Amino acid sequence: MAQRQGALPPGTRLVHIGPHKTGTTTLQGAFHRSRRALAAHGVRYAGASRQPAHAAAAIAGGTPVHSLEAPSMAHWEKLCAEVAGAGRRRRVVVSSERFANADAGAARAVVDGLGGERVHVVVTLRPLVKILPSQWQEYIKSGHQHTYDKWLDGMLRRPPYRKPTPSFWRRHRHDELVTRWADAVGADRLTVVVVDQAEPLAHLRAFEGLLGLPDGVLEPEQDGFTNRSLTAGEVEVLRLVNKELARAERPAPERKLVREALVRCLRGAHVPQDPAERIATPAWARRAAAEVSAEMVAGIRKSGVRVVGDLDTLVPEPAAGDPAGSAGATGPADPAAAEPSLPVGAAFAAVTGALLAAAEAP
Repeated sequence: MAQRQGALPPGTRLVHIGPHKTGTTTLQGAFHRSRRALAAHGVRYAGASRQPAHAAAAIAGGTPVHSLEAPSMAHWEKLCAEVAGAGRRRRVVVSSERFANADAGAARAVVDGLGGERVHVVVTLRPLVKILPSQWQEYIKSGHQHTYDKWLDGMLRRPPYRKPTPSFWRRHRHDELVTRWADAVGADRLTVVVVDQAEPLAHLRAFEGLLGLPDGVLEPEQDGFTNRSLTAGEVEVLRLVNKELARAERPAPERKLVREALVRCLRGAHVPQDPAERIATPAWARRAAAEVSAEMVAGIRKSGVRVVGDLDTLVPEPAAGDPAGSAGATGPADPAAAEPSLPVGAAFAAVTGALLAAAEAP
């Protein structure tokens, strides 16, 4: 097959580092389901599941949310051995948003461990204003207890913006993320792929181009796997359960088990219909996100890395009804939003399911 224009050279180790909430689940699911088709085109998707979360967490820091098993360097060494064993002509893809947690030293260790000069890093990006509610929700799923407003206040209004979740800006100060990894791998071996909200599969086509694949090899999973966002009411149920479990001083494994079961049951017990059920970001936070986004886009342009897509789409236009003024102002927030709600039957089914799962656990 002729080399596709713009494709990375055969033997490249494409390392996709996320960050979180940038279409990673769709992308990893597409790679996972397409392993046989990828192999026919000389591409290997590393790991045995959708992503090598434990290996990435071992080298970059953090703990996979959906596992009771702690990451160890044995996971990382196994991944490195698999990549090295793929041969010199085969392109290899390694994808985990947990790589975005890496500091400068860990980023260099990732590059060295996965192939050194053969590594090409890819960063996927979507608008920060879309990431905020999704990432807060993930923190609640991992056991945090802060309300959305309180979390936004800490991330956007309280310098140095490290509380209550110091990992947020390590992942999502995207200009610094790109610079950190460009320093590790070289600006000429880093590509930013802008995830287009209007074309939800465009980032799959972008990865096909990088890997020299025909269009359509990567397609989303159709097997019922779901990673839908929780509604505002569902997250509030989970947040209150987190608080109660912490107050009762339940063991960490038990708290994790209950959270995992509760999230599964919430998704299964309720099908969101009303847009009002979504997590609403207040206007002051949207303005703050737009200002930070403009700074990040300028920094990415200055870095000299390759960009696929339109960086300008990462800086949203002011929404209708957003009052003018400084995004960083510390004045009063928006008027109080409606109390998050969830149908009683859905809440009952979810909590009951979580309790039963905890009771049946060994």
